[in-house]
Amino acid sequence: MNTAAWILVAILSITLFIFLVVGIVLFVKLIELIKETKEIVVEGQDIAKNTNSIVSNVKGMTSIGGTVEMLVDKYINPKLKSKLKEENAKERTENGGKRAKE
Repeated sequence: MNTAAWILVAILSITLFIFLVVGIVLFVKLIELIKETKEIVVEGQDIAKNTNSIVSNVKGMTSIGGTVEMLVDKYINPKLKSKLKEENAKERTENGGKRAKE
């Protein structure tokens, strides 16, 4: 072979080697980017779920129905539960420790 052919082969070999190395590096970076993207998507879904619960809590606290429900849960339910416990205790003592048949 003459020297022109050797020079052409050397230039092409070096060029192909550079493209091969650059391609491998870019492929590895692309895989890392895909992994990070998956993590971001999962975190975004978690944030969306938490946001939905926060919105429902704020909605419940700011609406009239939510405020009434909160007051009932805080003040009326404990009194009602204690009243029910007292009534159940009276029934037990009246029935000799046995529950009343329904």
